[in-house]
Amino acid sequence: MAATPGGSRRRADAERNIARIVSAARELMSSNPNATTDDIAQAAGVGRMTLYGHFRTRAALVEAALMDALRAGEETLSSLDLAGDAREAMTRLLVSSWELVAESAALLAAAEGVLPAGRVRELHAEPVQRMAELIRRGQEQGVFRTDMPTTWLVSMTHYILHGAADEVRAGRLPPHDAADVVTKSIHSVLTS
Repeated sequence: MAATPGGSRRRADAERNIARIVSAARELMSSNPNATTDDIAQAAGVGRMTLYGHFRTRAALVEAALMDALRAGEETLSSLDLAGDAREAMTRLLVSSWELVAESAALLAAAEGVLPAGRVRELHAEPVQRMAELIRRGQEQGVFRTDMPTTWLVSMTHYILHGAADEVRAGRLPPHDAADVVTKSIHSVLTS
């Protein structure tokens, strides 16, 4: 079947609209998890019908924005040098992870409010795997505790990262202190 005249153009326009909508959703929900679809459509420069033509529900839009943030975060985290001493590698990973969590904490809150239970964790599979591998390596090096399951230590790490983001948003933890507090807290959990 031959392509319809303008078919490629319509597809390119749709892709640009989707990219603008996801970008606007990510930006707005990163500062306000309750940003409305009207706010997002306006920021993206599209109408509500266009937004809903691509994202039938708010949950679908929130998931797309979170996936976009996770993709960008994965680019940062996958380029980190995690070789050598596991403690030092963990510090590098935590500082970079903290910056990503701090940037998208409100977006994560929006996702947790609308996505099914377990979906947010499922979307974090790559960062979780990276953390688990580093913890296992630290256990093999004898620098991280072995008296608790690795899965628990990974979960505790994520709880601390996300808890710190909540504390910063609530004004109880100064943003400039957060990376140091997170790193010290997690190292105290990982070492016996």
